[in-house]
Amino acid sequence: MIASSYDYIIAGMGCAGLSLAVQLSEAGLTRGKKILLVDRERKNRNDRTWSYWETSPGPFESIVFRKWEQAWFHSRKFSGLLDLAPYSYKMIRGIDFFSYCLEKIREDPAFEVLYDEVEEVGNAGGKAFCKAGGATYSSSYLFNSILFSEPRARGEYYLLQHFKGWIVRTESPSFQVDQATLMDFRPDQSRGTTFVYVMPYTPHEALIEYTLFTPDLLKEEDYKKGLADHISNTMGLQHWEVKEEEFGIIPMTNHRFKRTDGLVLNIGTAGGRTKGSSGYTFRFIQKDTANIVQSLARTGSPFGGDYGYSRFDWYDSVLLNILTHRTLAGDSIFSDLFRNNPTERILKFLDNETMLPEEWKIMLSLPQLPFMKAGIEEAVRKFSPF
Repeated sequence: MIASSYDYIIAGMGCAGLSLAVQLSEAGLTRGKKILLVDRERKNRNDRTWSYWETSPGPFESIVFRKWEQAWFHSRKFSGLLDLAPYSYKMIRGIDFFSYCLEKIREDPAFEVLYDEVEEVGNAGGKAFCKAGGATYSSSYLFNSILFSEPRARGEYYLLQHFKGWIVRTESPSFQVDQATLMDFRPDQSRGTTFVYVMPYTPHEALIEYTLFTPDLLKEEDYKKGLADHISNTMGLQHWEVKEEEFGIIPMTNHRFKRTDGLVLNIGTAGGRTKGSSGYTFRFIQKDTANIVQSLARTGSPFGGDYGYSRFDWYDSVLLNILTHRTLAGDSIFSDLFRNNPTERILKFLDNETMLPEEWKIMLSLPQLPFMKAGIEEAVRKFSPF
């Protein structure tokens, strides 16, 4: 039995679902519509941050908490202060994002919000549907950001980007507030690719994240030990305390996420909007959201984007091949990348926005034999009929 019918249902109120809701409203596409948002959790905790770079103000510029024009890169092979121009490195706190989006939604009468467990999404009787809390809701289109199962299949790579972050406060001034640390590969690399990034808030306070690319998670005490060791020994800070903490897991995979299913459009990580080789998500979600909104405005359908396999997917598979098989150490790869290329080219490449001549220069800056071997393997894997 259908509990209620809507024009659109947005299943999941994380970054992708809320970004879509806000941009639909701001584009005037909610007028005369009835839209349901469903999530099991109320978004009232500062449980995450999003970091990304842009060359101009984006749709959430008003809630950017901090931004930097310079950032450090450190490894045992290379250290340098990077000039990020024309980019700015930006940070949005989870609580600011959720509060901003939910306020926008409350102001728009088109939206209804339901807090309940999403059990299933699909298609029936020429409509999309969402089952939540034992009831079924139907819609003309459904946007789903919920990853119902772990995407592992034969012949695919699957690493986890997992990170523990502390907001640290020091007694004495310890942080250069106009300089972030994009990547610091000086921690022990024996478990796999491991780095720390630092985002200073004030001279006394910063977010410090301990991040790994590995198949498995660590024990809680291992994250804490890694953070404490880096803060005290590598950064040389004394008399510090932890004010807040966060933890996150992002899949790094070349799995081809199912983008569409009838009237269901998968968005966010569930729709393949997390970059497989780096875990970067926020900017890819915003670009995807803009495409969906433009398609709806132009045609009335959200399916107007290009969702096919691209050369950037192949690049991601090549790096995942190397990291999974540990053909080269991750810290060595990123050191060569940042030492041998202008920062602008690297950030543009990581955003999937470079042209082939720029990508060729990046390829030539890395160890060629291992990358050529992995590239051939991934090309064969992609086009093999078996």
